[in-house]
Amino acid sequence: MNSPPDPSDPTPALPLKRAHMRRLREIYRSAGWPCADMLEVELLAAGLLERCVGGQGHETLRLTDAGIHALAKSHAGNQNARDPHESLVKRVADQLGREGRLAWRGLMLRVPLPSAPFEGSSELAVDASQTVLEPSLTGDSLSTGGVAKAGQNHTWCMAMPDVFSIRRSSVEAYLEPVVHEIKVSRADLLGDLRKPAKRAAYLAMAGAVWYMLGEDAKGRPIAKPEEVPPECGVLQMEHGSLVVARSAPRRAVERLPFHVWMALAQAGPHMRPEG
Repeated sequence: MNSPPDPSDPTPALPLKRAHMRRLREIYRSAGWPCADMLEVELLAAGLLERCVGGQGHETLRLTDAGIHALAKSHAGNQNARDPHESLVKRVADQLGREGRLAWRGLMLRVPLPSAPFEGSSELAVDASQTVLEPSLTGDSLSTGGVAKAGQNHTWCMAMPDVFSIRRSSVEAYLEPVVHEIKVSRADLLGDLRKPAKRAAYLAMAGAVWYMLGEDAKGRPIAKPEEVPPECGVLQMEHGSLVVARSAPRRAVERLPFHVWMALAQAGPHMRPEG
């Protein structure tokens, strides 16, 4: 007969996947009501969860010490993986501030797009870390596979660029909204370039879109400028400086929609360090 897992052992035998860690986070943040599926069976068997029975006989789930340790280890790994990306995002936002622009990091902005790119596609739905879909303003449920209708032949989506910036100007037509998308790994860049609807959302919300390309382990740019679609500009790192590898095509944007102004006001711009 197999002995139960040792709670003091922080390394479970179960190979943890993203779904396991996501479920651990959900249970840790909630009251622990069980879903009673095989994912929870695996976590229980690995000793990462334990069952608790309340005074009225209701069963809930709670993370064990091993589960807490696994969740903390996963969080630390995610933070380390994002550090190079977040560092470059901050650097771009700081540079835009020095150029006299107001920059925002991690905004989520509503964008109406033609429905055609979404028909038969779940592109935006599966990439929730960067782009998510929003219900219609009337409160109707999501239609056509999770895509909310914004009007005839149009779809509302929520796009989350790494950096969104505008000029410091009191004339709305002179704001020149610009999107910077930051990529520090070649795999991430290539995956992003396979999502034309996401790029279309960026192009729809700004007068210019730039891809900022980081460096690989040997200090080389992760891609060549010609690998990025021509409707976007390209910035690269060279000897520690941001260099324009290809200028971004620009188009005039007469005014920002009211909901964009509200999002900007609620988020507040990035504050660069003095000096």
